[in-house]
Amino acid sequence: MDFGRRALLGLAMALSVGAAPLSSVQAAAAKPTKSERWVASWATSQMIPAAKDALPAADVTDGTLRQTLRLSTGGGKIRVKLSNAFGTEPLKLAGVNVALAAAPGSARIDPASDRALTFSGRPETTIPAGAEYLSDPIDFPAAPLTNLAITIRFDGAPPAQQTSHPGSRTTSWFVSGDQLTAAELTNAKSLDRWFVIAGVDVQRPAGASLVTFGDSITDGYGVTTNGNNRWPDILAARLQADPRTTGVGVLNAGIGGNRMVLDGLGPNAMARFDRDVLNQPGVKYLILLEGVNDLGTLTREQPASPEAHAALVARMTAAYDQMIRKAHERGIKIYGATVMPFGGSGYYHPDASNEQDRQAINAWIRTPGRFDAVIDFDKIMRDPANPSKLAPTLDSGDGLHPSLAGYKAMADAVPLELFSH
Repeated sequence: MDFGRRALLGLAMALSVGAAPLSSVQAAAAKPTKSERWVASWATSQMIPAAKDALPAADVTDGTLRQTLRLSTGGGKIRVKLSNAFGTEPLKLAGVNVALAAAPGSARIDPASDRALTFSGRPETTIPAGAEYLSDPIDFPAAPLTNLAITIRFDGAPPAQQTSHPGSRTTSWFVSGDQLTAAELTNAKSLDRWFVIAGVDVQRPAGASLVTFGDSITDGYGVTTNGNNRWPDILAARLQADPRTTGVGVLNAGIGGNRMVLDGLGPNAMARFDRDVLNQPGVKYLILLEGVNDLGTLTREQPASPEAHAALVARMTAAYDQMIRKAHERGIKIYGATVMPFGGSGYYHPDASNEQDRQAINAWIRTPGRFDAVIDFDKIMRDPANPSKLAPTLDSGDGLHPSLAGYKAMADAVPLELFSH
């Protein structure tokens, strides 16, 4: 199959020049000029995977892992962030390569575009427990919405406690042995998870990044595997189609089951806020959509007292306030998204008290002077005939998560004017 080799000829020629690894001095010198900046183009939130979601260590000891992702905004150079944030021992990598992917979730790459990454000028690296490392920058002209493949060769076994994003909705491939530069992995196994990869930044003359911060609704529960049709994906495509906002990168910082103030699946929102939002390169905007799991979990097993309901609302609004303050201290505009109806959820089986809590939270979000703007997903997604439930055409069927049409409605409802200044 021809993956557009003629269109990629310029890229291949550019990549063939200076392909030797950077020395540490060269790497230190590869900084953006005053007219360029690093903008995060893709990111995902890290957590400890459950045993069923982990990468089989026996299969990747000294083995190869290939993963794909879709960038949002483009640039002339890229760098990759790798994470051992939750590892309790060093993560040893023999090599990491980046290339254009044949398709989302594919085990195939375009070999003409394949480039080895370096870390302080060396192809191998060891990431300490709890740390994240950036690769050296490389020339890699990346168009907006490009499908990128990152191939990792492990040196030994991965840490026993892995760092992962289980809700990738994207297929990854792994195989024993060294297939780091293979055009297509052979005899590979697959699973729909991401491991080790945490972000990709692009260098461009101007731009900024937008973090979409939330739970499974932002992470994309129920979307098409390898379809890139989560609401942040659709929003990213809208931003790239508008000349005013082509420099805005969209980062999906959703974790399924995530809660504001207590750990659930992954660390609570307050615990991960600095890493997933404040530390992203070029971050200027934030859409915060969190809270439905806090509200639903309170009474999932048994009813709660009025005092417990009131205390939860107070803790949640305090957490919102903390995020607003932290964002504003960094010059980040923070847009509050109202919590959508979940009255039809068979998982949480909410009652009138849960709905009162949701209304109280949304009233706090809508109050002027708190968020820089409000994106009223509640208003857009609710059933006019029964406002405590999602509209039937926008409901996936579980009363909690949107359908594909619902995710598109969410993305289409975000005003692009919020990101054009």
